[in-house]
Amino acid sequence: MDLSKIRRSAVTVDEYIDSLKEPFKKKFLAHMQTYQLQMQIVDQLKTRANDFMILVFSASWCKDCSQYIPVLALIAGRTGLDVRVFGGLKRDPLSHTSKWRIPPSPSEVLAFGVDRIPLIIIFDLNGREIGRIVESPKRYPTLEQELYEIIRCQ
Repeated sequence: MDLSKIRRSAVTVDEYIDSLKEPFKKKFLAHMQTYQLQMQIVDQLKTRANDFMILVFSASWCKDCSQYIPVLALIAGRTGLDVRVFGGLKRDPLSHTSKWRIPPSPSEVLAFGVDRIPLIIIFDLNGREIGRIVESPKRYPTLEQELYEIIRCQ
């Protein structure tokens, strides 16, 4: 995967949250203010943050996105981890063949096979996908722990 192309096409997680309209922005920011990061895990993530990039597909209306994108913003702020977002995904209820309406959904939803969101994809700096988290962490209780376990194994 060409990470430089992703960096040019997607926005940072902070830019994404800043671009949200109300009432969605308020919801994302409220979760950022109340979430308590597991600092031991975050400190471990920080030691490897420069070796990875995270790409996320999101929509302001998505409940799971409003829960996990703010956590990614907190993690990025504490670790320097590069978190990029393709936002604005919109379902296409009129299509029998396509889940997402393009535009406003970015065309990358097709390239990455986005079915459910948030879709969090972790890449090493060679552009190799090393893991995905779909909707929510599955193996560990927090997003930061799930990310760390994916990165730790590399």
